[in-house]
Amino acid sequence: MVRFSWILAGLASACIIGGPARADVPGADYFKGKTVTYIVATAPGGGYDTYGRLVAEYMQKVLPGSTFVVRNMPGAGHLIGTNALYASKPDGLTIGTFNTGLIYTQIAKHEGVKFDLTKMSWIGKAATDPRVIVVAAQSPLKSWADIASSKEQLKFATSGPGGANFVEVLALTATAKLPIRMMPGYNGTEDQLAMRRGEIDGTIGSRSSFDQFVKNGYARFIAQFGGSEKDIPQLADLVTQPDALRLVKLITTQGDIARLTAGPPGIAEVPLRALREAYRAALSDKDFEARAEKLEKPVEALYGEEVAKRVSEALNQTPEVTNLLVEGFKKAK
Repeated sequence: MVRFSWILAGLASACIIGGPARADVPGADYFKGKTVTYIVATAPGGGYDTYGRLVAEYMQKVLPGSTFVVRNMPGAGHLIGTNALYASKPDGLTIGTFNTGLIYTQIAKHEGVKFDLTKMSWIGKAATDPRVIVVAAQSPLKSWADIASSKEQLKFATSGPGGANFVEVLALTATAKLPIRMMPGYNGTEDQLAMRRGEIDGTIGSRSSFDQFVKNGYARFIAQFGGSEKDIPQLADLVTQPDALRLVKLITTQGDIARLTAGPPGIAEVPLRALREAYRAALSDKDFEARAEKLEKPVEALYGEEVAKRVSEALNQTPEVTNLLVEGFKKAK
């Protein structure tokens, strides 16, 4: 089979990823001669697509005779791709990645949710990737105080309803009483292009997705939700409204379980164990680590039931936070 560069393959909505295989995963024979579809619930380009393609490439390497096909399924803030993943046959041949913001969406009982994250077959998470507020370089905004006190309405890009930054911008605007107008419908790296064109003032996103963009001088970081970095102010130290502080704490948990990989409910023990071990082997591969470092994508992995536990904990919110998200979605609608 012809082997294509996974980066170039990102230009397509679906691709076949090849590479040499190693027979060192228990249960790997189940995947010999079979095709695994890896759903990325967003458009090509951007952090989710980058992590998804890298994970798929290296999982194929450790499952001899398998073929991994990456399929982008964008739309509705990752809801379309995640609903399709959840409804797929639980044979271990369909897995994928999606936005952790769907935790918010499930808490709020959004009408578009056709899944239950607690029932998914969790394989692993690739990173700890804190969320950040980022604004365009040409914007006069220099600090959180500038955003909060702006006399002009600010335009912030978001994905569709259900996406992490859609919910985060929506709820933070409401609780901190910010002069922000949401501009939904930006997927992949479209928000970065919009910043360069001057269409939007800023957005909320994962730090790894914007690090290089900021280093290139196209934008600046305003504040960060959690994480160990000391170069950006922590938003928890800047907001004063009680509801806003509760929200900041919830958003902070999302960065701890970034870049997830899961399958539909009910995958049998043998293929699920093999998928988890293949994921572990892939992310432990020295070449994987080198590739991720070169792409400036952090790797801090967790596996299987530990990820399931973290997701369940994030879904278990206080009535105050739950009501906050429910009311936020009502206002959006």
